[in-house]
Amino acid sequence: MTDHSVTHATFTLERVYPAAPARVFVSWADPEAKATWFTGPGGEHELDFRVGGREVNRGRHGDGPLLTFESRYHDIVPDERIVYSSTLHAGAVLTTVSLTTVELAPAEEGTRLVLTEQDTYLDGHEDAAWREQGTGTWLDALDAELRR
Repeated sequence: MTDHSVTHATFTLERVYPAAPARVFVSWADPEAKATWFTGPGGEHELDFRVGGREVNRGRHGDGPLLTFESRYHDIVPDERIVYSSTLHAGAVLTTVSLTTVELAPAEEGTRLVLTEQDTYLDGHEDAAWREQGTGTWLDALDAELRR
């Protein structure tokens, strides 16, 4: 018999970017722009950025299994808000299901981004700290891209 478990976690990350909300929004909405900061080396990225649209990011960490991060967009308010649900598979194994809200607001320095993610981790395949760290790495890569 296989042991099954479920762990729930929520985290919020905040960043201030040196760009207007419209530019930060485009970095999420435009397939070429998003691929520059969201896809790792050798990864594959598909983006249909619209309500009901789908995004898929595939890649590997070292010799590990193929990781497939797939999202569906549920709410998009240009330059203000993005809401999507996602799954993460390691090979054929479903590891995580999540709901993410990205909020953008003007700030003195440019844009204040607040990302809140609610996660369901299945059967111990992923850890909340790993997800928060990985999402933070993506947001840092977005910062680097916006500063170019």
